[in-house]
Amino acid sequence: MSAAASASRPKVALFVTCLVDLFRPTVGFAAVKLIEDAGCEVVVPAAQTCCGQPAFNSGDRKDAAMLAKKVIETFEGYDHLVAPSGSCAGHIATHYVELFDDADPWKARAERLAAKSHELVSFLVDVLGVTATGAKFEGPVTYHDSCSGLRELGVKDQPRKLLSAVDGLTLTEMKDPDVCCGFGGAFSVKYPDLSGAIVDKKTDNITDSGAPTLLAGDMGCLMNMAGRLSRKGSKVEVRHVAEVLAGMADGPAIGAAKKGA
Repeated sequence: MSAAASASRPKVALFVTCLVDLFRPTVGFAAVKLIEDAGCEVVVPAAQTCCGQPAFNSGDRKDAAMLAKKVIETFEGYDHLVAPSGSCAGHIATHYVELFDDADPWKARAERLAAKSHELVSFLVDVLGVTATGAKFEGPVTYHDSCSGLRELGVKDQPRKLLSAVDGLTLTEMKDPDVCCGFGGAFSVKYPDLSGAIVDKKTDNITDSGAPTLLAGDMGCLMNMAGRLSRKGSKVEVRHVAEVLAGMADGPAIGAAKKGA
């Protein structure tokens, strides 16, 4: 590729997210592949850390602002910030500006970063105009709409559009796909009984769909649902939607026991 062609490619900084980094790195690799295949240059800033959402949701605005400043400094020099998570992307895009007073220079910087921060699948469809990824996946899947991506960023039709173009895949909608799975970050810790009741209902709907594979776009939701499905003895495999769209769904499902364990 010529230097001129390389310079014309949007430079995208991947916000990996804590859960992807610690529990499912393949989602990060899938995100890189999808963005690069769509014609962008991808950078994974080594200085990135937590987006600060846990602190923000717990009322710790001081630490939330400190972490937001770190993210702003790390990502503001790129054309786009993209995260394989509606939760983290939603926090950066909608809540960073709430952390700073109008007279604070950090507020303007937060607004500029918010304007170019995106959830992965929304970025592919809404910004880059991707209609198909060339992936293959045999069999039915059902899809869960994670709360933050749906309600803060409007992520609903985009994943379904790309999944409809996956060769061999059939989307079988569950009942109430847009209802919370019960995770909600600290919610599941503060209100475990209520959280458990919600995920019980969600996993019943997943099972009743008849699809052997569950997809979603947020690791917190996926791990929560995978855990409850496993405890119920379900054989449903749980995967991040990026893994399927990138053709990287050959490895163990989320929550699957490792061989020899």
